Amino acid sequence: MHHHLNGVKTAILLALMSGLILLAGLAVGGSSGLTIAFVIALATNGISYFYSDRLALRSMRARPVSQAEQPAMYRIVAELSTAARQPMPRLYISPTQAPNAFATGRNPRNAAVCCTTGILEILDERELRGVLGHELSHVYNRDILISSVAAALASVIMYLGYLAWLLPIGRSSDDDGPGPLGALAILILGPVAAGLIQMAISRSREYQADASGAAVTGDPLALASALRKLEAGTRALPLPPEPSLQSTSALMIANPFRGDGVTRLFSTHPPMGERIARLEQMAGYRR
Repeated sequence: MHHHLNGVKTAILLALMSGLILLAGLAVGGSSGLTIAFVIALATNGISYFYSDRLALRSMRARPVSQAEQPAMYRIVAELSTAARQPMPRLYISPTQAPNAFATGRNPRNAAVCCTTGILEILDERELRGVLGHELSHVYNRDILISSVAAALASVIMYLGYLAWLLPIGRSSDDDGPGPLGALAILILGPVAAGLIQMAISRSREYQADASGAAVTGDPLALASALRKLEAGTRALPLPPEPSLQSTSALMIANPFRGDGVTRLFSTHPPMGERIARLEQMAGYRR
């Protein structure tokens, strides 16, 4: 039931974001602006569909690893993929001490799972199994594709906002453009609305991957234990909030940036305490 609701919610949110793009396009340049916005949205979705995995792996300087180099990681992923009757994804390691993991790729046949050296050092094998189950669930739920499309649509909205601000310069007063005030509204409100929708999509998918990942491994408490370690680990060793890492961060199992105050409020990840509580509930704990 939850699974179905999450799917419906995601579809509505993506439709809302696409609608925002068309509205911004209409405001920027009437019907021709609408056409431009539609073409940009299609092109951006196409690029994110085919190249999001390469961009995410490159942003974390990840390299492929063999079974000999990471036997535990390889064995766990092979077991879980076989149990789920899905193809084995490519395995990568990112040379960073910040503990984290992410999956990428538009479908199970083109998937890659990446762990940082930091996460492999702090988790035991049972916890690592919980994390890899979560990441494989993202692949099987087609979450990476959804996240990539949402991120791409959000960037289009930001681009149209800037365009709306730049285009009114030199317009005649009888032009049907948005005017400076309308352009300012698109510039400010467009990206904020896009960010909020993107955040809602991402949080919804994280809860779903926790639940289906725990179902895949049959061990919700292993993932809960891993999340506790990750919360402490990412706080102690946050990643620098560089633009190239921003879109990859939404794919990661834990928010890799230092989350305080407003940043925490607008995080693409749900609160760790709430995720742990849901997993404990799955295991039969009563709050």
